[in-house]
Amino acid sequence: MKGLVTKSTGSWYEVLADDGNSYRCRIKGKFRTKDIKTTNPIAVGDWVDIAPEAEPYTAVIVRLHDRRNYIIRKSVNLSKQAQIIAANLDQAFLVVTLASPFTSLGFIDRFLVTAEAYDIPAGLIFNKLDLFSEEGMHVLNEYQSIYRHIGYPCYEVSARNGTNINIIKQLFQDKTTLVSGHSGVGKSTLINAIYPQAALRTADISDWSDKGRHTTTFAEMIMLPFGGRLIDTPGIRELGIIDIEQQELSHFFPEMRERMNGCRFNNCRHINEPGCAVLLALEAGDIAPSRYDSYLSIYHGNDTRA
Repeated sequence: MKGLVTKSTGSWYEVLADDGNSYRCRIKGKFRTKDIKTTNPIAVGDWVDIAPEAEPYTAVIVRLHDRRNYIIRKSVNLSKQAQIIAANLDQAFLVVTLASPFTSLGFIDRFLVTAEAYDIPAGLIFNKLDLFSEEGMHVLNEYQSIYRHIGYPCYEVSARNGTNINIIKQLFQDKTTLVSGHSGVGKSTLINAIYPQAALRTADISDWSDKGRHTTTFAEMIMLPFGGRLIDTPGIRELGIIDIEQQELSHFFPEMRERMNGCRFNNCRHINEPGCAVLLALEAGDIAPSRYDSYLSIYHGNDTRA
């Protein structure tokens, strides 16, 4: 039978099969020995073939269908390996907060670069609008202007108060959507506001670290009653870029991509070359300095937390 992977615990997978039943599945032994350089050969959103076992509603995954796309990050503990966060996505949204916890521009840019590299439309959801001071609203407007200027949709919500939740519901309708972000940004609260029956656990921010506590332990797909599938993921502290070569990195910054043909040299790195159209745009204020800083940080392989 063919089925859709709806949950991954690392060793077991839940698969919604063609017969309408959900099966608890494991991977066939030889599957793990293939040349897969990821810590998880199967991800939520994958289409697979399964072979039922003797015990009711258990099965073995025997085939992985080709992925339309996927989103991936470098594993925190295994720097040479990668973790596939989710597969076969229509869109991906990063939930952003400007305090408790703070989401840096560098982290946002790494998420957007990864989505660009794997051909996944992406956007930003700024949560906790109810906590914003006047100064915070000024910073929010600055953040949004950076990303709207280069074509990324931005939305502001208060998951706790229900502000603009209907807008987000419309975005998610009839789409397979990944929702990601740091622990504590309110992903679970947002999902509960969109679909209360999901009843996801939420927790307060840890006072001593200002980091959110993980309330989502495993990636899981939620079937939305108004149409669409939502993939909830554990909070990400770091987002390591993987499988992107230095010379192709600028292709995944839209504001660089649209100017790079104007560079004097075909192999321009956009760092210190004469006649670089990207550097000229940066100097003219047409490229945000924070975006260019992120480009340099990723190009030189700097810390994944920035």
